[in-house]
Amino acid sequence: MLSAVVTLALPKIAKVSLTDDTLSVDLEDGRTISAPIGWYPRLANATPDERKNYQVVGAGYGIHWPSLDEDIGVEGLLLGKKSTESLESFERWLQKRKK
Repeated sequence: MLSAVVTLALPKIAKVSLTDDTLSVDLEDGRTISAPIGWYPRLANATPDERKNYQVVGAGYGIHWPSLDEDIGVEGLLLGKKSTESLESFERWLQKRKK
């Protein structure tokens, strides 16, 4: 019996776009992935300037917002993963922002 090992290569990020309610990522393979900002509470509570302040990181496979301490990867977007941050952690983050 033969078995095959399949290795999937993730596409890299070509462009990131944000609106008040949508995160859209254009990938190098031509696809665009969109997710609701509400899936990522820190982005949902960010100012427009904070949302614009991102970096493509991880050799092109992730997005980092330094002022929000938020990271989102291509793999998670492709799998439709929402933020897994606990409510307690998010509440602490919100309290720090108010200071």
